[in-house]
Amino acid sequence: MYEEFYGFKEKPFQIVPNPDYLYLSPKHKNALSCLEYGLNDNVGFILLTGEIGSGKTTLIRYLLKNIDSSIVSSVIFNTNVTAEEFFIFVMQSFDLEYSLDDKARNLELLYKFMLEQYVEGRQVLLIIDEAQNLSDATLEEIRMLSNFQSDDRILLQIILVGQPELQARFKNPSLAQFAQRIAVNYHLQALTAVETRNYILFRLKKAGGKADTFSGDAIAAIYRASRGIPRMINLLCDSALVYGFADEAVQIDHRIIEVVINELGIIGLYDKSAYEKAQHPVSKPYDGDGFLRRLEKIEGGLRKLQLQVKSQNVEIKKQTNAYKKALVVKAKQLIKSERNRNLELWEDNKRLRMKLKELESKTNFG
Repeated sequence: MYEEFYGFKEKPFQIVPNPDYLYLSPKHKNALSCLEYGLNDNVGFILLTGEIGSGKTTLIRYLLKNIDSSIVSSVIFNTNVTAEEFFIFVMQSFDLEYSLDDKARNLELLYKFMLEQYVEGRQVLLIIDEAQNLSDATLEEIRMLSNFQSDDRILLQIILVGQPELQARFKNPSLAQFAQRIAVNYHLQALTAVETRNYILFRLKKAGGKADTFSGDAIAAIYRASRGIPRMINLLCDSALVYGFADEAVQIDHRIIEVVINELGIIGLYDKSAYEKAQHPVSKPYDGDGFLRRLEKIEGGLRKLQLQVKSQNVEIKKQTNAYKKALVVKAKQLIKSERNRNLELWEDNKRLRMKLKELESKTNFG
């Protein structure tokens, strides 16, 4: 919708992990170097962890896109499975025949496959994403796979990718044998303020846009709100461009970012109130005058309005090119109108919450 207005050839802040849009910050460069070192040095296990949305999957896809042709690789994303189901997924990922009830036969076929690759000078790589969901039993099965070796080489290399709790799990004594086999371990940290700015500029340039599309104070607000997590940066920037387009704002400023933060908080995509709740805990709610019911009704209305706007935006994209300009004008007016209504409701919400807090104080101390 906003691509033409801002001069983009495509959307610069899509949520999907596109390796072409990987910004190699110093942290991501280090992570990539660790992965490449582990592969080149033929280590058995490589562990990559990071917060949700930190760019782990994008990094893995970048690695696969640029990987040596001598490496036969596969990726497993579904990790909420039993140990038996997981092993079947491994067989499927390498296009191998398998038996549902003959594990010994499956192991034999997998070992034969890896030996064939070894003889032909190829390396076998298995990447397991969302590995924090793996059960202890499944992790033990994965550890046993590392026993596939020739006289001088590990036949199967495994990269485990997951959230920070995966790293913490390996401190458990029950997984000590597994932890000892992890030769390369890297935790991907969030971006700094400077890296966040460079990340945004990189994506704007990649999409063919202008470097000053976002003002300096807008970028600073995005960093504070996102805490340097790439996925949250994308979400905030993309939403800001939608609102900027509706307002015909040539540049996204701090005011638009504040509106976006409020809107995303209303529909549950961004927890704007988390800091406020931590600083100002409240006692048990007082519902004497029905304030809570009114607040719930308002919040439900806000969510409904937001969904309506999104639904209408999708419908607009399906229209024919002959009506494109007229529909875009209509969309601008609609988004602006709905946004104003949302803001009015949000202000009512805020006033009611303040009134509720006053009543609670009087109740607690009266």
